[in-house]
Amino acid sequence: MTSHAKAPAKVNLQLTVGPVREDGYHPLVTVFQALALWEHVVAAPRADGRITLTVDAAPGAPVAIDAVPTDERNLAWRAAALLAEEYGIADGVDLAITKGVPVAGGMAGGSADAAAALVACADAWDLGATRADLARLGARLGADVPFSLHGHTAMGLGRGDELTPVMTRGEFHWVLATQAEGLSTPAVFAEYDRQVAAGDLEPSDMRARDAIMSALLAGDAESLGAALANDLEAPALALAPRLGAVLAAAEEAEALGVMVSGSGPTVAALAHSRRHALAIAAHLDAARVADAVVTASAPASGTVLVG
Repeated sequence: MTSHAKAPAKVNLQLTVGPVREDGYHPLVTVFQALALWEHVVAAPRADGRITLTVDAAPGAPVAIDAVPTDERNLAWRAAALLAEEYGIADGVDLAITKGVPVAGGMAGGSADAAAALVACADAWDLGATRADLARLGARLGADVPFSLHGHTAMGLGRGDELTPVMTRGEFHWVLATQAEGLSTPAVFAEYDRQVAAGDLEPSDMRARDAIMSALLAGDAESLGAALANDLEAPALALAPRLGAVLAAAEEAEALGVMVSGSGPTVAALAHSRRHALAIAAHLDAARVADAVVTASAPASGTVLVG
């Protein structure tokens, strides 16, 4: 049977980076929040064992789909192949992705595709897989995939894939300013290492910040804005100085807090309300500092079946 799933984008409220390990990864402490910007994946089984994939943009979404691969380089394609291998499925599947999350923007659009493909294919193939089973497979595809499955708000440890739910109250309103030209995540981490080694950047305390947790529990957007933190912001700005103008424009619009999201280049600004978010977005558009600006509420659910 054909199955349809959707998965959310994310923003990092905190991203603390530890020293690089022997395996080449940096230990992280991060607090994720899921945004109501969605990736949709429709899975239709086929009998010949092949996997096919098509990609389209959601109506009005600022998504450059020409940059999205439609073969085994795509995380959704790889998710379907991994699921079939794990469960001994001989059937193939036609995957149709409708993207609502900007590409290469540090908002986990590719990871959301993988999460939605796991859920849609598991349902289409009637595997009876649990959410824990899918999260375990998702972690093999990418560190952000388990959170795309989980959604809401969570703290991530390790590579960011060891999740603990975080209690929140109320709704938060975000403005996301995106750039057509992405930033390489490995390059941003390498710049982080260079800045730390040169003494230009102090390593952070690897504990979760009490201020963020308290603000989320209280539903206090103003306190949350003041507590936002990202160790990769300075490295991202060094590699893409144009992002400084985005940060400045959001501050001019009186955002409660503004930061580079994840490894960039997306800049996230927190607003008082939905109306304030629209006003910040209008200011950023007028300042011409971003290639596209979108607004989104949070926290959103994790990956769910549609219909």
